Amino acid sequence: MDKLILGRYIPGDSIIHRLDPRSKLLAMIIYIIIIFWANNVITNLIMLAFTLIVVLLSKIKLSFFLGGLKPMIGIILFTTMFQVFFNQGGETLVKFWFIRITVLGLSQALLIFMRFLLIIFFSTLLTLTTTPLSLSDAVESLLKPFKVIKVPAHEIGLMLSLSLRFVPTLMDDTTRIMNAQKARGVDFGEGNLIQKVKSIIPILIPLFASSFKRADALAIAMESRGYQGGEGRSKYRLLEWKFTDTIAILVTISLGVTLFLLKSPGLK
Repeated sequence: MDKLILGRYIPGDSIIHRLDPRSKLLAMIIYIIIIFWANNVITNLIMLAFTLIVVLLSKIKLSFFLGGLKPMIGIILFTTMFQVFFNQGGETLVKFWFIRITVLGLSQALLIFMRFLLIIFFSTLLTLTTTPLSLSDAVESLLKPFKVIKVPAHEIGLMLSLSLRFVPTLMDDTTRIMNAQKARGVDFGEGNLIQKVKSIIPILIPLFASSFKRADALAIAMESRGYQGGEGRSKYRLLEWKFTDTIAILVTISLGVTLFLLKSPGLK
């Protein structure tokens, strides 16, 4: 749990840290859209190279990312394995009873694994180089044009900020509760699947209790400070769009054009 890096911010002075949070958020949205155009070896290598370059520019160690991905690898592998067993197109490599592994199934599984990996890398980089408050301001700023259709831009930004802020806190609470349960003799690794699921209950109940208690304390603190929502509120932190932000968006769009031209037709 202590290796989960989603929602954590690492202070720094890299070119990625200095970018406007709106440009980073827009770049991530574009990145998630264009990654579905990476459907062959060349386009995936381009996406991998681009992601690694951005990670290097952030001056955050690659080993930190790899270590932080370990808690998610199991979920990614479990998801991608469905492609191996249920995608039956192409030449058959292995056939055992009702299980048939094909070339197309393996290629689709590898493709989806790469997409998961790159999206997690890029989205995690966003939170590592952007404070939750700045990200909240960016979401609110980008949603302002939708206020004409009654979209609560400030409230959405606030919810996102609080969610990202408390992800590491919830992970720390989970680790603390697990250590307390282990000290009382609970073994989370013994028994069959049903017994392992039952052993999670002693974690979930105190975790929910502490989460509601923390949420109540946060609501009381906000009310005591006179919080009334986004209407009429001034800004202490002012976002400033710079030339480097425009360059970052243009580079991301150029990457999308390149992938679109090099993608293999007919493949997803």
